[in-house]
Parts: sequence; structure tokens; C-alpha cells
Amino acid sequence: MENKNISMPAGHPGQMHGGGLPLPKKNELRLVFWELTARCNLKCIHCRAEAQTERQEDELSTEKCFTVIDELCKFSSPILILTGGEPLYRDDIFNIAGYAAGKGLRVALATNGTLVDEKVAERIKESGIKRVSISLDGANPQTHDTFRMIPGSFESAFNGIKNLQKKGVEVQINTTIARHNEDEVKDILDLALNNNIKALHIFMLVPVGCGVQIADSQMLDKQKYEDILSWFYDKTMELRGRIELKATCAPHFFRIMHKRAKDEGITISPQTHGMAAVTKGCLAGSGVMFISRKGIVQPCGYLPVQAGDVTKQTVSEVWNGSEVFLNLRDTGLLKGKCGICEYKKVCEGCRARAYYEKGDYMEEEPYCIYEPIRGRAAGK
Repeated sequence: MENKNISMPAGHPGQMHGGGLPLPKKNELRLVFWELTARCNLKCIHCRAEAQTERQEDELSTEKCFTVIDELCKFSSPILILTGGEPLYRDDIFNIAGYAAGKGLRVALATNGTLVDEKVAERIKESGIKRVSISLDGANPQTHDTFRMIPGSFESAFNGIKNLQKKGVEVQINTTIARHNEDEVKDILDLALNNNIKALHIFMLVPVGCGVQIADSQMLDKQKYEDILSWFYDKTMELRGRIELKATCAPHFFRIMHKRAKDEGITISPQTHGMAAVTKGCLAGSGVMFISRKGIVQPCGYLPVQAGDVTKQTVSEVWNGSEVFLNLRDTGLLKGKCGICEYKKVCEGCRARAYYEKGDYMEEEPYCIYEPIRGRAAGK
């Protein structure tokens, strides 16, 4: 079969190697997700942050946020994603974003979009934010509004998208895939294509926060999970150059991608830097860090295991010395079929789902249908 060399786009605020870019350094901090507040105007049934209506006294101050940014810049240059709750509820959001951008960090904003009128869109652009991700959890108002539990939230989010586009700000759509919208994924992609969206990221539901309460009714079964990711791989190949596509909290995608590429004679040249980076499946603790509104550090927002505290330690001390992070960087510690899987270094399984099911973040990924060769050979 003819060998094809493909540079694959994808996208989180983050890029597979190609175009002369250097490979990322091992355990390089590439993405920091920072939950600046738990306040939000929506009541989403899957919310990781278990949103609050009032300001919490334990939110980090503006000055402390500046200190954390200074510490980040001393040892790394990650993409900084300001999130929540709804980060636009912070009065100082544009001061924080502007300070980080002024230090040379690439700054992105994760919002539900409902508060982004023309004035807010202009302030977002002026503050140096390079990309805004807006959540759409259905291809139509009925599906989205039901999931977000606020009538009119779909229309308000789309108004936010249009206001940002008018100001020349890149817009990314984030979609949590679960049973409520599993049959709308194609329509959501069409919606993104028809509205000049820069990137579409699909998030496979992780049972954490409010998501625990809906896990039994909303989690996809293993086969459906596999089918959607296989379809998404096909679309990633078909639409490269038109839209950045990325499967998030879906490390199996990388096993599918590598296996399909090998079977089809494709040599993948992954991008490793920028807003469209893709390197491997689970980056929790090895390329990604989450900081809560209180300053608690976790491997990711969906894995509620404390790795440190930026109110008591510097960010570099946490990143370089956390026992939790060191464990996650050692694929030799993976258990069950993840531990014997030939794709473990490119996939690693979702550590948050393992924690939810087994209480151990190094256990095997419970929502993976694939059986490793070693397991098959042993008759397991």
C-alpha cells in the first residue's frame, strides 16, 4: 500500500510532530487548566466543578494569581486555560488574562458563552486571550438547554460565538458526549463546519462532580465509545486543514489512530506545539496540570487526587516533586490490561475513570473494549 505522510491537526489549547517542530521534552508542562471560580449561571447536570451561585471566600486573590503566573514562567511556557465554573464571573478575569499574556504565555478562556456580548468579546480580545472555547452539548437548543438546565442557553452561547468571531477571536466548540447526544455528534460537527469554528473537541463523559450522579444513565457503553472514536478518526483524516478535531478524555483515540494508521500504511507526523497539539492519550500529571480555585493542584480537573497546593508550595515544586505526578509518569505502574497493553505509552487509559471505578488511578481503564495482544495470548 502507498505510504502517506500526514501531519494531523487536532486541538485543545495545545499540537502531533511535524513542520520542523522539536519533539516535546519529556514531562514538559504543556497545559495548565485553572479553575478560577466555581461560580456559574448554568446548572449543567455533568458539572465537574459543582457550580455555586455565590463567590466562595477561598478563591485565590488577584495578587496570588499573579504570583502563580510568575512561578509558571520561571520553569515552563504552558498554554494557560482559564476556566471555572464560569470564569467571566471573576471581576479580575481580564487582569489575570492580561498579566499572563504580558508574560508571554498563550492564554485561552473556557466559558459557556452566555455572557459574551459585544463588549465582553472586545475585552477578551484586548486582554490577549488567543482562543475561547464554548461548550455546546447538543446540535439543537432542546438537547443543549436540557443538559445545561437553562432555557435559552444554546441561543445565548451561539450569540457569544458570533460576537467573538466579529472581533477576530478564535472559537473552539467543546462537546461532552454522553447518551443524551450520542446520535447528534455528526450534526454538531456539521454545525461547527457551517459556522467557521476553528476547532471541535469532543469530551467523553467522566464521572466526577455532578457527573457521578448521572454516570449510570449517561455513560456510553464500551462499543459505542469505540464506534464514536473510530468515526472521529475518519473525520480527522477527511477534514484535516478545514477544522482542528480532538478527542479529549478519550485516550483510546490514540490507540485507534496508531493502529488504523499502521493498518492503512499511513505515517503520522504529529504536531507537538501550539493550539492544536496532540502527543498521547492521557496527559494528566505528565503534560497537564489542574489548579483549583483554592490553589489545590490535581493531575487534571477530573481526577480528584491532590498533588500539591500552590498556596504552600511553588508550582515548580509541585510539578517536579509530586508523588502523584511521578506515579502517573511511570507507565510501568499501570495495572490490569493497561499494564500489559502494547499501546500503553500512547494511550495510558483514562486515569480519572480508573479512579472512579476502582479507587486507584493506576488501575485499568474501565471503558476500553480493546484486548491487548499479551492478554489474548495468555487466554485472558
